[in-house]
Amino acid sequence: MKLKARIARELRFIKGLGRTLKWVKPIAPDSKELICDDLEAAVDAHRDRPAITFEGKTLTYGEMDALANRYAHWAKEQGITRGQTVALFMPNRMDYLPIWYGLTKVGVASALINNNLTGAQLAHCLNISGALHCVVDGETSPAFEAVRGQLTKHIAQWTLGPVVEDRRDLTAALKSCSSLRPDRQTARGDLRGKDTALWIYTSGTTGLPKAARINHMRVQLYMRGFAGATGAVASDRIYQVLPMYHATGGLCGMGAALLTGGSVVLRKKFSTSHFWQDVHDEGCTMFVYIGELCRYLVNAPEHPLERGHKLRQVFGNGLRADVWEQMVARFRIPQVMEFYGATEGNVSMFNFDGRIGAIGRIPKWLKKKVNARLVRFDVETEQPVRNAAGFCIECGPDEIGECIGRIDTSDARTSFTGYADKAATEKKVLQDVFEKGDAWFRTGDLMRHDAENYFYFVDRIGDTYRWKGENVSTGEVADRLAEAAGVLEANVYGVAVPGQDGRVGMVALTVDDDFALTDFHAHVEKELPSYAQPLFLRLQRQIETTGTFKYRKVDLVEDGFNPARVKDPLYFRNPLKKAWTKVTKASFEKICEGGFKL
Repeated sequence: MKLKARIARELRFIKGLGRTLKWVKPIAPDSKELICDDLEAAVDAHRDRPAITFEGKTLTYGEMDALANRYAHWAKEQGITRGQTVALFMPNRMDYLPIWYGLTKVGVASALINNNLTGAQLAHCLNISGALHCVVDGETSPAFEAVRGQLTKHIAQWTLGPVVEDRRDLTAALKSCSSLRPDRQTARGDLRGKDTALWIYTSGTTGLPKAARINHMRVQLYMRGFAGATGAVASDRIYQVLPMYHATGGLCGMGAALLTGGSVVLRKKFSTSHFWQDVHDEGCTMFVYIGELCRYLVNAPEHPLERGHKLRQVFGNGLRADVWEQMVARFRIPQVMEFYGATEGNVSMFNFDGRIGAIGRIPKWLKKKVNARLVRFDVETEQPVRNAAGFCIECGPDEIGECIGRIDTSDARTSFTGYADKAATEKKVLQDVFEKGDAWFRTGDLMRHDAENYFYFVDRIGDTYRWKGENVSTGEVADRLAEAAGVLEANVYGVAVPGQDGRVGMVALTVDDDFALTDFHAHVEKELPSYAQPLFLRLQRQIETTGTFKYRKVDLVEDGFNPARVKDPLYFRNPLKKAWTKVTKASFEKICEGGFKL
């Protein structure tokens, strides 16, 4: 039986790998075939089939293309030329993909900005985008207006929806734009695969969000890769609730459907209570997830339709092993495909054969063809360990190390296009790793692999923690909190909460007499997006620092929010009372038992 199981596992892996490689063939940087060409080919093949369904309306492939063409002509009418950027600052909506798809037809890049951002973070993202135009809707327009004074140059605001004051009406402007495809040679004749298609923002390990440059061949890699890896076909309907400004939902999920003739059932956000009814009524066959959404589902009360669905596969990342097992058993999910990848990185893995908890597998027979390696890592210095000859040391089975990816600029699958910030780009490249002159991308992720070469995610390096599907930079959060009245110093870190994915934000503060809990609560909600708002607060007389004057966090993380370990005043941002309340033994136990919806 063991031999049969191994053979079956290997066959599943080979089948999945074969599907993927069929789609993801080497893409040359100088290729004239762009992502808009891929999508236009899909439109031509499936013109009358449904492409995107959103809030009761459906666009066919032909209608999606016509809408994209209007955005392309709008850009030309505004004098937006090849190589320039338009910022998209909106929640999920029907025309989100058609907007950036249309702009790529005329060589214009789109900066996909997190629609939850406000204040300094939003201003920063707009400023580094280099955009002179920003597309918003009724939800995000007020946030844009609030940061006008922080912008380094004038950015024209184009609104989809009700327009007030001096804001420009994009809906009206589009009516006069042609729905015919712009002439390819005139619009993008000299563009190549290496040219920028999108800017996608990532928090990285420190500081403000960084704008990762995503060129055409990288977008093709995302979308083609998941069209192949998922085995999607024209009859598939993919349920997509992840934010469109992220690669997982906005590229991987959309690509799996739209390059194969399938359709996307798009929602503005995830709803536990509506999920099964929605999946059932829409006849969805696949669902793209982040692990936290799956945990919400398994923790929810039984739904009459939770087994009366057509789901044949779910795919995504960050799924905990315990949730994985519960989900498959309870909801009768035939296949789970966990994957690993970073927005700007050059390492990707797929768990084709469903080994619970693993992010992928690199068999020995495939290792020389794959660019990913694990190298020993020094947690104190946050640098890979080097031997006497100055080279990195590869990890053995069950040894935790940093995952790195060899950089080869001749192939989209192994290239690293970097960030808008040159210095940030250089920090992610490791030189002279296994031989003089080689260069490797640092993922910033700690992993391990077992004796069967399955890989498992362990943790992020540095001060970034993950919560609500977002990477949270402790440095940026601390900067915002330090601006609150009465705050002298802010030390932010992530702490584990039983039953929760990722880590929850906690802050240790030193304060003066001007500090008030009510004012600080208001400041947190105003200055930070929901996923970055700390849920726990510790007041200290003095914040400990290391010998190099960095905030010491190890002991704070170990103490967590346990009142038995913490003698300092300790508070919880209570979602029921919408205020900071003291953490007692009773409330600590209630939080640990899942008594609060965090």
